[in-house]
Amino acid sequence: MGQGIAQAQFNPQDFQRFQARLREETAELAGWFRAGRFAPTSGVGGFEIEAWLVDRQGRPAPLNQRFLERLADPLVVPELSVFNIELNTPPLPLRGPALRQMHAGLERLWQRCQHVAADLESTVMLIGIPPTLRADDLTLDHMSDQARFRAINAQILARRRGRPMELAIHGTDTLHLTHPDVMLEAATTSFQTHLQVAAADGPAFFNAALAAAAPMVAVAANSPLLFGKRLWQETRIPLFEQGVALAGGEASDDPSHPRVSFGSGYVRESLLALFDENLTHYPALLPADLSAEPPENLPHLRLHNGTIWRWNRPLLGFEADGTPHLRIEHRVMPAGPSIPDTIANAALYYGLVYGLARERPPVDTLLEFAQCRANFYAAARDGLAANVLWLNGRTLPLRQLVLEELLPLARRGLLALEIDTADARDYLAIIAARVENGRTGAGWQRDFFTRHGADPTALTLAYLDRQRGGLPVHEWRC
Repeated sequence: MGQGIAQAQFNPQDFQRFQARLREETAELAGWFRAGRFAPTSGVGGFEIEAWLVDRQGRPAPLNQRFLERLADPLVVPELSVFNIELNTPPLPLRGPALRQMHAGLERLWQRCQHVAADLESTVMLIGIPPTLRADDLTLDHMSDQARFRAINAQILARRRGRPMELAIHGTDTLHLTHPDVMLEAATTSFQTHLQVAAADGPAFFNAALAAAAPMVAVAANSPLLFGKRLWQETRIPLFEQGVALAGGEASDDPSHPRVSFGSGYVRESLLALFDENLTHYPALLPADLSAEPPENLPHLRLHNGTIWRWNRPLLGFEADGTPHLRIEHRVMPAGPSIPDTIANAALYYGLVYGLARERPPVDTLLEFAQCRANFYAAARDGLAANVLWLNGRTLPLRQLVLEELLPLARRGLLALEIDTADARDYLAIIAARVENGRTGAGWQRDFFTRHGADPTALTLAYLDRQRGGLPVHEWRC
């Protein structure tokens, strides 16, 4: 869940000091925008992907500390629960063989992880929500031993005055439950793409990422089940939004700006607007003492931004020489189902957002933000079966939109980036076959559930078997 901190408890003076530094650093960032200090590079991409450690019966295995000690790779780090790890890949310029290089790099890292997991009589699994996960797995006893995680839980519960989280999700089945802490968030493992953009291009690319969120969440859907219930095609979306929701009241968030959301509107002038929104609408959650960090790295601003989980989020980073840069993090996709599917999803996203960012007139003038948001939630709920209102004012099935308009647009975007033509063709062909067959990861899981009965162990072991086979999900037998 982001930047590490050393402390888990805070006093009122910590909040006051942090808020003062946050105001100063936001003003400093505004000066960087005015002075044009950011790296001018656009078109650099990377990603992080969260995974599960599961035992030979497909049950979540609380092994991440032992696993990480044995792996000893800085690209693989802990996540919120002891069942989870996060894999990172170095960023690459999005040109030439970048997609193939991403694929090879992830495959190598994945194989290393699998060898280490096998020594612990477990395996690593890429999926949004494991079918074998139970609510009683998600306890504080299974929280990773990181001060940041303990502090987030303590602060959210304090804002809620100790009231439990309330979950209500309606799909084919209905799930209602309460949970005493933030560990529900551990169930929402994702595939998060990063795209570096020049400051001047930030609004166009951010708004394009918003518009792309609906087709991306539908095409990548891989989380249809939670605690044995058939819910949304991408159940991670309501689960994360409800699983860390803050209550209203003193020192709480503006209720119109939840911590996890699609956002409040398009960006009109610069990405600075989102950091200003962070300052104005979100009280500090982790007021850590960051005095040991270089102040020119704006550590308080970056830590605060890391506690606001928009589905599309601006990030501030730095080049090797210290020059600041801007990235857009796209958070709507789940992990899995396979490595080829993962890279195909990345290819679709990079091509699509690049194409949409260059639409004329701009995307934000062609689609009302409220409709853009409605498209996203319809796609998360219904997947490829959703109907959406698109830029041309037509309401049409999302599946038709992807095949007829978005795949050609993504291909043009990848070619404009000078991605190798054969790679653009091959990875987008995976998306096309998935959409034509209606066989997303979520679709495969629900089909297996229907054909073979509500046996989460059988489903999980069958999923793992197909994932190890390395074929994209549209080729998986059910």
